This record gives sequence, structure tokens and C-alpha cells, in this order.
Amino acid sequence: MLIDGDEFRIRMNGQVYHCALDVTMELVGGKWKTIVLWYLRKDKKRFSELRKLIPDITEKMLSMQLRQLEKDGFVSRTVHAEVPPRVEYALTPLGRTLLPLLEEIAKWGRLTGKRFGSIEKVERPAKKKARKAA
Repeated sequence: MLIDGDEFRIRMNGQVYHCALDVTMELVGGKWKTIVLWYLRKDKKRFSELRKLIPDITEKMLSMQLRQLEKDGFVSRTVHAEVPPRVEYALTPLGRTLLPLLEEIAKWGRLTGKRFGSIEKVERPAKKKARKAA
């Protein structure tokens, strides 16, 4: 990478990167990682909650992505000693540093969606209230 006319490279985890964007994409690139991070931006989530929020991801892929995000330090995994065990995922302080970038990427996606298509509200059927037994 060039900075003020000088050439630099990044050496990290035994890899050499010639572009800072390459480092970023190595860590958070791909189809699913940024989406998982996006849904964790406001609050911790359980695996099943993430699965519902990202309907096109398989359980295996979600599990793999969460493990990698945890390994890279962006997500924490907390196991609560309950029966059945409750596991929650949350952004770490390092993961939170990505939020301004994710917000800008999402903003660009919304603008592009409006420009070349449309943004449509998804109507979900109302949940039925449980009847009380008489």
C-alpha cells in the first residue's frame, strides 16, 4: 500500500498484506460475517435468534461464522449454567469498532436499493394471542 509516496505492507498472524483493505476483508469479508455482526450491534443474541434473523444461513454455516468471529476477537460467547444451557453471543469492544463501518455499508446498500430497485416493508402475520383456559 502507498502512503505519502512510500510503500508499506502489513505483517500479521504469519501473513503479509499489501493492502489494508485486504486485512479487513480477510477478517470480516464473505457473505455472512458482516450480517452476523450487524444483528449483534444492539444487543446480545442466542444462536436461535440469529438463525431466525438470517433465514438463508444454514446452522452449520452460522456456527462456523460465529466460531471464526469469536476466534478473531469480534464476538464473545457466554454459556450460562442452566438446564438446558443458554448460550449468548455479543460484540466485544473490538467488534464494536466495526459499527461505524457497518453503518456506512448498510447506508450505501439502502441508497443503492432505492436507486436501482425498491425497499419494501415485509408484512408478517399477526401473532395469535394464547387463550386462557376457563
